Amino acid sequence: MASPERDFVTAHLTDLHADLDAWLRIPSISADPAHSGDVAASAAWLADALRRTGFPTVEVWETPGAPAVFAEWPAGDPAAPVALVYGHHDVQPVDPLELWEHPPFEPTRVEGPDGPELHARGAIDDKGNVAFHLLGIRAHLAATGRTSPAVTVKLLVEGEEESGSPHFAALLRERADRLRCDVVVVSDTGMAAPDVPSAVVAMRGLADAEITLRGPAVDLHSGSFGGGVPNPLHAMARLIAALHDDQGRVTLPGFYDAVRPLTDRERELMGRVPFDEAAWLAGPAASRTATGEAGFSTLERIGARPTAEVNGMWGGYTGPGHKTIVPAEAHAKITFRLVPDQRPADLAEQVKGWVAANLPEGIQADVHVPAGGVSPCASDLDSPAMDALLAAIGQAFDTDPADVLFTREGGSGPEADLVEALGAPLLFLGAGLPTDRIHSPNERVLLPMLHRGAEAAAHLWRELAAVPVVR
Repeated sequence: MASPERDFVTAHLTDLHADLDAWLRIPSISADPAHSGDVAASAAWLADALRRTGFPTVEVWETPGAPAVFAEWPAGDPAAPVALVYGHHDVQPVDPLELWEHPPFEPTRVEGPDGPELHARGAIDDKGNVAFHLLGIRAHLAATGRTSPAVTVKLLVEGEEESGSPHFAALLRERADRLRCDVVVVSDTGMAAPDVPSAVVAMRGLADAEITLRGPAVDLHSGSFGGGVPNPLHAMARLIAALHDDQGRVTLPGFYDAVRPLTDRERELMGRVPFDEAAWLAGPAASRTATGEAGFSTLERIGARPTAEVNGMWGGYTGPGHKTIVPAEAHAKITFRLVPDQRPADLAEQVKGWVAANLPEGIQADVHVPAGGVSPCASDLDSPAMDALLAAIGQAFDTDPADVLFTREGGSGPEADLVEALGAPLLFLGAGLPTDRIHSPNERVLLPMLHRGAEAAAHLWRELAAVPVVR
């Protein structure tokens, strides 16, 4: 279906591609201190791009870590709704480099089965998702004949999301007056498939723990002492084996007490999302079989249920050959994905209780659960703002808004901090796909999805202008 917004986007795709190519060449890896200058350069590039786009207010906000970028374009009507777009300009490390088919910071176009792809670190997570807004707001202005958007549009693009957003909550509190808004639009997610227009409506929270088990005071000769003293690696193996029961449920005491059950309606909506489990296993999951909590589908397990995953275990000797010892220590790292209404702060006591209940005699445990974590968040499926989002996505994908599906994002981000600090409802508008290999070698964005994202953003500002504002 033709529209002035689509016509403008189509006529200016080279602008979007040129901007994104230039931005992707900046290796803004926030986790590596050696790239702190690149992260600063990425913020400066975005600030300049926003000024070129027409934003009258653009500022780089320094933090104790990496800089964030703020921009604002007021609507002509002071009573119009205010929308804040959230994204991030930092990217993941590229290791292992040898698995990349093209240099990770040299954007490369590849013709794929679903259309042209752009390969580079940050292509979709999250520079592509932010970049389409540059073209989207221009398309909105051109299509409506306005010199300012129909709603006040603000952007906040942080530089530490891939490092856990350690300074983001403080930044939100310090700048709350400048960031005040009626709706938050998160552009750090995606859709179910290229031909399945959809909207993310929830993201899981995150908490982590590190466990150290200690047995003998020093490594011991296994011939002289093995079988006679507790082995902390044996104890760790038994402990980790007890993390889930035979139904795939996490065994931490109280872990499910606050979990908000999925309603019949939510399960029905998730069931509408097309999902080929065999293709998922053979493709992005790269696994032989699906597993998890009994009584739930794979989509529910990875998007709507809490989980516990062992991220690493180590101890003793792991070098070439063998070293016959009873090791003094064993270690494990575990992360927990949380759903509404779980709280990261509750995990410390739950983990400590679980370790204590499964600790054999003669083994001492140190349990470290860092403060903070990430809280889960969810959108209101019945809000007028959600109706506006569905209308915008429907127009961009040539479908009825009622046919736009709802999905849940299994990952985590600082969206709950935005809700807590700003008190505004959440919408999610992203152009990523499950097959985009985010955080992995050969990250890509499907360019037609990026183009649809720009068009959806253009429609969204018009649609949100009709949403009643209560202040």
